[in-house]
Amino acid sequence: MARKGETRLWRTLSSVFVLAVAVNYPWEMLQAPLYRMDTGSMPTWLHCFRASLGDGVLLLAILILGAWILGRLDWFHRPGLTGYAWMLTSGLCMAAAVEWMAVHVLNRWSYRPAMPLLPRLDIGLVPVAQMLVLPPAIFAVAAWLVLKRRGPAS
Repeated sequence: MARKGETRLWRTLSSVFVLAVAVNYPWEMLQAPLYRMDTGSMPTWLHCFRASLGDGVLLLAILILGAWILGRLDWFHRPGLTGYAWMLTSGLCMAAAVEWMAVHVLNRWSYRPAMPLLPRLDIGLVPVAQMLVLPPAIFAVAAWLVLKRRGPAS
């Protein structure tokens, strides 16, 4: 039988991941026309779903690294200034790194003229904004879900 701490850990990780995929998928679909990419025979919806799975992994990295840096797994329940600073800084760095590598090193995709670019980095503003805007919302909903399941007495 799983210990209470293990159950809470898996509940937290799964809540954040599922929410991250669900919230990022519509964003991926909406920004898809801003990209130029060779998806072969893969339909756009599937390509965007795969991208949202990657976004879910990025949110797990923000969560886990945040727990290590801030000293507690539930840091996002009441993130305070330090927690929000961590969400924004890590989201910005991860999104910029992923976009830069995909565009300038791996040539996985390029942008259509409609994509606004960040100067000097030559990466899309929309995917970077995604990792600034969505993580605080996802973590807020995940905190509510985890606390709701745990109940007030825990």
